[in-house]
Amino acid sequence: MGLFLDTSRVLLSRVKDLRPLTAKRHRVKGKWATTRSKHPPTKLALQHFDATYSAQLGLLWPSVRVALLSERKYGALLNNFSYNPALEELQDQGCRDFISSSEALASSEFGPEENSSSVSTVTDDVGHQQQSPLRLSPNIRCLVFPRGDVTRFKPARPDKFSLLSYYLLDAASMLPCLVLDVQESHTVLDLCAAPGGKALALLQTQSVRFMCVNDSSVSRTSRLKRVLHSYIPKPLLTDDKLRITSFDGTMWGEIERNSFDRVLVDVPCTTDRHSLMEDDNNIFSRSRVGERRSLPQLQAELLLSLGPLSVKCNCNLSLQLLCSAGIIAACPGGEIVYSTCTLSLKQNQGVVEQAIQLAQENHSIQLQVVSLRPLVRMFRNTFHFAPDLHLGEMVIPHLAANFGPIYLCKLRRLA
Repeated sequence: MGLFLDTSRVLLSRVKDLRPLTAKRHRVKGKWATTRSKHPPTKLALQHFDATYSAQLGLLWPSVRVALLSERKYGALLNNFSYNPALEELQDQGCRDFISSSEALASSEFGPEENSSSVSTVTDDVGHQQQSPLRLSPNIRCLVFPRGDVTRFKPARPDKFSLLSYYLLDAASMLPCLVLDVQESHTVLDLCAAPGGKALALLQTQSVRFMCVNDSSVSRTSRLKRVLHSYIPKPLLTDDKLRITSFDGTMWGEIERNSFDRVLVDVPCTTDRHSLMEDDNNIFSRSRVGERRSLPQLQAELLLSLGPLSVKCNCNLSLQLLCSAGIIAACPGGEIVYSTCTLSLKQNQGVVEQAIQLAQENHSIQLQVVSLRPLVRMFRNTFHFAPDLHLGEMVIPHLAANFGPIYLCKLRRLA
């Protein structure tokens, strides 16, 4: 009897489909609900990423893939305008400010590093990345739990003035705000500001003389306003200090030119994490194929800010945003930070390279790439950075520190 049972288990373990062993009257054919897609966007996104990023990242892709499909890790951006004692409570739970921590301060004490390799695919005269000191605002504080700790933050509580004590976001998204290097009396443009986390971080510096926050979507701009009013006192939201607009960022060159000391161009992208986790509002939906393919064109127009680029420019939405808005809006001597939340080489380095080339060839604007290697050395104990990028830096997801992806590149306008 025992031998019979053992034999039966072996046979059943080798049978992958039990339907032939089931009486026909008891068989049930699987059906798809009319509201359920046979090819959900999350599945299409994963297939696309497997094909693209496995070639781009090589042996790194399996670990990055696992991290992207796992719960992301958050940071808590402290609100300096709130009187809620959140800092002490979070520190008691084991959180630390990754920006001002002793590890970051110790690793920041190094001498000048050799210039990075030249961007020969752009232009020879501005190809070398300029090494400059990394100055961090002491007023931007972001708490994170230690590496490997997946504890979730509790919702922030309002103080007696109804201002929330902290804002939850991907801690790696603070890096573009830090490298923007906002100094006293600077004017700042946040071109694609919604939902508002980076704008909120820049206002925490308390160095901005005037700030313009813009997003082309009216609904997202409404959300941006709610965020700012939940964290910033009303006297700091007056028209002479802050302007909230809902313009097409690619046309910013027709609105203002040569106006801002600092410009943040955090462009729309494939938002890799969202595309893998959420079917709603997913850019990999079959109805949004055209929009996804045009992303590099839009990104370039936003970076340059001169309206739609010519058809000769085989680029996407990112390139439109970077070229058409950020570069033209910055004054000579001003600095632009381009950032995305995707691993895509085409939407990251590809957009920046084309933007630098177009700015030089079409508008006689010279740009200098500022090396961000000091940033990697300073925060390598908090984030995992992609190795050997020839242009900019990128935080890649890792299970021990599941932040990102965040790509950033800093440009300085010379003329």
